[in-house]
Amino acid sequence: MQIKNLKTEYKINPIGIDVIIPRLSWQIVSNEKYVMQTAYRIHVADSLENLNAEKLIWDSGKVSSNKSVHVEYEGVAPKSSQRFYWRVCVWTNEKEFAWSKPAFWEMGLLSPAEWKAEWIHSLIEEDISKAGPCPLFRKEFALDKGIKSARVYVTSLGLYELKINGNRLSDALFTPGWTSYNKRLQYQVYDVTDLLEKGENAVAATLGDGWFRGHLAGWVKDNRNYYGDKLALLMQIKIEYEDGATEIIVTDSTWKSSTGPILSSDIYNGETYDARLEKAGWCSVDFDDSDWNQVETLDHSKNILIAQAGPPVKRIQEVKAIEIIKTPKGETVLDFGQNMVGWVKFKVKGQPGDKVVLRHAEILDPEGNFYITNLKGAKQTIEYTLKSNEEEIFEPHFTFQGFRYVAVDQFPGEPDLDNFVGIVVHSEMEVTGSFECSNPLVNKLQQNILWGQKDNFLDVPTDCPQRAERLGWTGDAQVFVETASFNMDVASFFTKWLGDLEADQFDDGSATHIVPYLPVLGEGGAGGAAWADAATIVPWVIYQKYGDVRILENQYESMKRWVDYMKKEAGNSYLFTSGFHYGDWLAFATDRSDYPGATTCKEIISSAFFAYSTSLLIRTAKVLNKKDDTETYEKLYNNIKKAFQDEFITPNGTVTSNTQTAYLLALAFDLVPENLKEKSAKKLADDVRKFGHITTGFVGTPFICHVLTKFGYNDLAYMLLNRTEYPSWLYPITKGATTIWERWDGIKPDGSINTKAAFSNDEDEMMNSFNHYAYGAIGDWMYNTVAGIKQDETSSGYKKIIVQPWPGGGLTFAKADFESIYGKISSDWKIENEKFVLEVEIPPNTTAKVFVPDGNEESGFKEHNIGSGKYTFESHLIK
Repeated sequence: MQIKNLKTEYKINPIGIDVIIPRLSWQIVSNEKYVMQTAYRIHVADSLENLNAEKLIWDSGKVSSNKSVHVEYEGVAPKSSQRFYWRVCVWTNEKEFAWSKPAFWEMGLLSPAEWKAEWIHSLIEEDISKAGPCPLFRKEFALDKGIKSARVYVTSLGLYELKINGNRLSDALFTPGWTSYNKRLQYQVYDVTDLLEKGENAVAATLGDGWFRGHLAGWVKDNRNYYGDKLALLMQIKIEYEDGATEIIVTDSTWKSSTGPILSSDIYNGETYDARLEKAGWCSVDFDDSDWNQVETLDHSKNILIAQAGPPVKRIQEVKAIEIIKTPKGETVLDFGQNMVGWVKFKVKGQPGDKVVLRHAEILDPEGNFYITNLKGAKQTIEYTLKSNEEEIFEPHFTFQGFRYVAVDQFPGEPDLDNFVGIVVHSEMEVTGSFECSNPLVNKLQQNILWGQKDNFLDVPTDCPQRAERLGWTGDAQVFVETASFNMDVASFFTKWLGDLEADQFDDGSATHIVPYLPVLGEGGAGGAAWADAATIVPWVIYQKYGDVRILENQYESMKRWVDYMKKEAGNSYLFTSGFHYGDWLAFATDRSDYPGATTCKEIISSAFFAYSTSLLIRTAKVLNKKDDTETYEKLYNNIKKAFQDEFITPNGTVTSNTQTAYLLALAFDLVPENLKEKSAKKLADDVRKFGHITTGFVGTPFICHVLTKFGYNDLAYMLLNRTEYPSWLYPITKGATTIWERWDGIKPDGSINTKAAFSNDEDEMMNSFNHYAYGAIGDWMYNTVAGIKQDETSSGYKKIIVQPWPGGGLTFAKADFESIYGKISSDWKIENEKFVLEVEIPPNTTAKVFVPDGNEESGFKEHNIGSGKYTFESHLIK
């Protein structure tokens, strides 16, 4: 037996956390079956030597418990910068016990008063109406003693890159990240012990506009400087010497500032870089900065500073260009074969003053030419000017592009495929899920879903990564969060984002439609059904998937305020029908006069989500043992449900609007009277049969296959999955999609590009992203129905597991792996000669119910109760 994956607040050996009572988790590895933890003992010390010598600051003692995730530290209160070393001993029902290897966590700065540094900004004159040269900052300092340890604490207004003695501190990108900057600003902590030297040292920083003052929401005329118009740096280096003394190097008025080769760098528009303006050696000691400018200190709050909660953005993988295309218009275009997010790293050789100009796009138009209309003004252009006649290599700094195709507008000589490589960047989240089946198109769908998640989970869950938008739309996030948490470990990613959702929530309790919030949507800024309901849905899903009670504790007031807002708006009618709502966004539509499309009444959607959010609040109150709130909101829920039934459901089970989405919400949210559920489900099934395809938009799509399977129409769920004609999940794949599209018909069956706008017929306002993860919500059904991996609703965090595959759709095999917080869960089934073979793996310290499809059972399944280990089950199917 081994104990592995020791984590503190979802991280392995984190440096710079500000959680006062951190939670500790571990995994048990064993080849034995039915392994359950019976007890644990945690040791915590202030040094590795003291941990080994058992000179402890906390000894939990032997605790009889099977809890191995989110165990709260109960020792002395932590101090700023303090490091804790810990290990855990585990006993199991197999009479085994084992100690883990040591792990650690280190605190950040826990009080604003401990920030000794001052905010500094450049005095160089700027035109803040547009992106300009990125400011450089530097300072040299001397250390006259032997260094035991050193930490950098740093943040910025704008984005920063920081170096010490010419070396980057980290491979993290786009720091300090995007938050609700005026309320919450993250800082990072780096161990720089090995970067400092006894004697002279230099620290250097480059700042970029980023989200703080760069272009955001391209449809707004003046769309810069939302959070402020001055870039600024806040940094301090805490040095502990070998003799026990300490010293702090800080940003202050003694620093110097200038500009350099980055002439502009913007999230939407790209970067202009003139290598001839590089200042050789400026990041190192002995650089002559006598002609540099003084800096000025800036009065900006330190009370809003928080430690980084989510994962950093990093370079994750490389994608090689596969083809150089000459378009009918004569453009030279690189095809990377995959719609991705990041940038192109290139090498080039020419003469000083030669230029490389690259433009980025997702698709080619029907004639095969470079297509940028759907970017809505985002230039996505890299312009690089060479400095020498030697080979030069370049990557941009404070921008990212969404692209598959790159137009090479300028390049010295003839571009070659070997000159270019695509760099994929996103938040560093562990891939936790995999899915495969006998249908290659469905496998491609799973790949596209994962790519859509990688491309849009860049510090915030954006709607799209390419056009002049790239915002944290709450509706997209909540419909996809179930699938997202199968594919990747998104716990800390959403923990960070939910903090901003609460911070940006309006005083009346209304939750905003984009997080971090920007005042760019007019009346559509907050309070819309299915979008604002991210306030309740996302924390509940994170609790379910990761067993995280604290996320419910932290978000409870936010959840409650959102429900109370709807309650106030509904009044005594108990129907939430007021305000602005997006409805079932991008549902199936036609140009026919007799059937314009599957339009679901917005009042049904808003009232259904009012009920659903209230039900989630009730469940949350029960988890948190809030009895009074449980009773209060149960009464409210009953009134909402009755009002919904009276208003929207007829005595024969018809749901008003008579659309797939109307039935789905009513059935999925348990709003249909018990005696009418089968009738309503049949009407849903009849509608699916009538059309032969899906008609739902963003709101209904996540539920359709789940509801069909639940009510006995699994064949229709598989029909929808396998369909390749428009509209369907596989249709875009037949058109060459490598990610999920925003629209069912981003490219129409005739090959033309959909140019519809969001709220008008103006093609100049077209809205058509080819990298939009919302419709990828089908992935959740693929994992827990096709493969059969489910959460037992009597537990959370997959402590109790259900494995129940539902074969169908002509599939001959399907398999999925999911790395839960307890370990690997696997379901792998195949059909051979009417025999069903299922292989299952369950991690230690969990139990599972396995339901094996069996034609000899009246229910269609044979139940097995198992513990951890690997198992094989066989049964016979009846055609």
